[in-house]
This record gives sequence, C-alpha cells and structure tokens, in this order.
Amino acid sequence: MQTLIRHPARLPVILLLALHAVIVIYPLFWMITNSFKPTEEIYAASWSLPTVWMVENYAKAWRGGISAYFLNSVIVTGGTILLTLAISVLAAFGMVRAETAGAGRAAGLVLMACIGGMLVAPQVALVPLYKMMQVLRLQDTHWALILTYTAYRVPITILLVRAVFLAVPRDLDDCAHIDGCSSLQTLWHVYLPMSRSILLTASVLTAYHAWNEFLFAIIFIDSDRLKTIPSGLMNFRDALMTDWGVLVAGLVISAAPIIVLFIVAQRYFLSGFAAGAVKG
Repeated sequence: MQTLIRHPARLPVILLLALHAVIVIYPLFWMITNSFKPTEEIYAASWSLPTVWMVENYAKAWRGGISAYFLNSVIVTGGTILLTLAISVLAAFGMVRAETAGAGRAAGLVLMACIGGMLVAPQVALVPLYKMMQVLRLQDTHWALILTYTAYRVPITILLVRAVFLAVPRDLDDCAHIDGCSSLQTLWHVYLPMSRSILLTASVLTAYHAWNEFLFAIIFIDSDRLKTIPSGLMNFRDALMTDWGVLVAGLVISAAPIIVLFIVAQRYFLSGFAAGAVKG
C-alpha cells in the first residue's frame, strides 16, 4: 500500500497483472475443483466448490490408464532432457573452445545450422521423419519420440548454453590446464558448475515441450501401452465419456508435474534466461 501511495503510476500495471493472474489461475482452480465432483454435480454446479470431495476420482483415473501414460511420459521426457543436455553441452563447449581456423569455421557452420533448425516447423518434417522411423524400425517405440524431441530442442539449447560458456573467463581454462585437467575435466569442473541456471532453464523448457507434445506422439506411437499423456488422454476420454469427474482428475494428474516444476524452478528460470543473454 505504501508503494502505491509513493508511486501511484504503478496502479494500472498492478491491476493489469492481477487481472492476468486471475485469467491464468481460475481455469486451473476450476479444473481442480471439478476433479473432486461426480458428473451430475459438474453439470449442475460446475462453478461452485464440491459438496462432497470425491478423492476416489483420482484413484479411478490412475487405475484407468493414467498411470501407464504417466510412466511413458516420464521415460520420454527424462530421456529427452538427458540426451538434449548431453549433446548441447558438448557441442557448445566445442564451439567455444575452437582454437584453429578450421575449428572456428566448423563452429560457425554449427551455429548457422542451429539457427536454421529453429526456423523449421515440426509439421514440415512430419512425413520424412515418419518414413525415417519406419526404416530405422523405431516406429512405435519410446526412441521415436525421444530422438525427435531431442532434434527439435538441441538448437535452442545449444544457443543458450553457448552464450553462457562464452562468458566464462578464459583464464579459468588456463588454470585447469595447468592443473592437469583434460578438456572433459575442464568442462565438468569449470564450465558446468558456472552454468547451473541455464542448464536448469533448458531442462524445464525441454520438459515442457516433451511432456505436452501431441502431434508426434499420436503419429509415431500406435500401441496404447506406449502412449504418453497427451495422446493417451484421447483414449482415456473415449473410455470415460460419461464420467467427467474422473476425466478431469486425469487432466489434473497430467498437468500437475509441469506446474510443480515451474513453481519449484522459477527462481532459476529468469536468472537462467538472463545468463543466456549475456553474450551472443
């Protein structure tokens, strides 16, 4: 209140942010409250709190198939994060440590390839990717999604990590070399500890993409036992057309991990973006 008195010009901004918060939070509140209701109460009073909180909706949703979809999403998302970070860190380190003219030109080509990769929409490459997965016999496997998601997340991740690596003083490299560290030891002991914020930021962005991606998930995966949450919820919806409480509970379960991840990592999220913008 004292801040508003001293700076009344901030009032419109605060009101706008409060309105935005309501617009974002209220749908989540609606989804959570309706996940504890029976179908009849959702139709009768969907905007009110439940008269009886039906926790068993979550148990039914979990037993009805969400558990398998959830596990598949964890496997695909975790594999995508690990592979994306491994490739991006090594590529960015090689680009930053390029010492010869030939290595410098190669680093420039990799940088241009990353920028070009960010300009290609996933839908454009859907047909050739589908044929490639069939030739490699990866169709209907977790690897079909992990490799595809990694390919689309590596370019932006390399650019973010490279920007942070460029800000690492070269003197630290020389000190590590004098102490007898190899290139990989220098990466592990010098660069990675100084890049935790951007690595966490890249992990959150990759997790958000892999967890919620829908197009490739329904094209590359045919077996119901391998479906991730976005594609699996379609079957879940068809099986529960008359039980909306359980269906909404499944939606809450599917959305909860990413929401919790953003809340837990928010203190590092903005600092990671700021670190990634230090040097281009």
